[in-house]
Amino acid sequence: MTFTVARVYDPPADDGGARVLVDRLWPRGLAKADAHVDLWLKEVAPSNELRKEFHHDPDLFPEFTRRYRAELDANPAVDRLRELEREHGTVTLLYGAKDTEHNQAVVLRDYLTGG
Repeated sequence: MTFTVARVYDPPADDGGARVLVDRLWPRGLAKADAHVDLWLKEVAPSNELRKEFHHDPDLFPEFTRRYRAELDANPAVDRLRELEREHGTVTLLYGAKDTEHNQAVVLRDYLTGG
């Protein structure tokens, strides 16, 4: 059982399990029919306030990580992701950001896996 991360714009992997979009906003320029998303769980995304403050600035990532993890501690949507992992074995957390290292899906994956 595992959680992985991938850009929503990339083609789905054959062994990606359940594909869950974890962005609060739908990715720009991507038609829902072309997204290959099993579930859009925007409730697990960072709050609008935190998302706007971070604005994908790598220098702010440590503080973003700390605050987002605190939000996740009180977020019942985390339980839904754990249920999906039990059902599918693998859950791919999808995000739209260009930065593959500094985004909420990476923080969420690490949170879910105890990292």
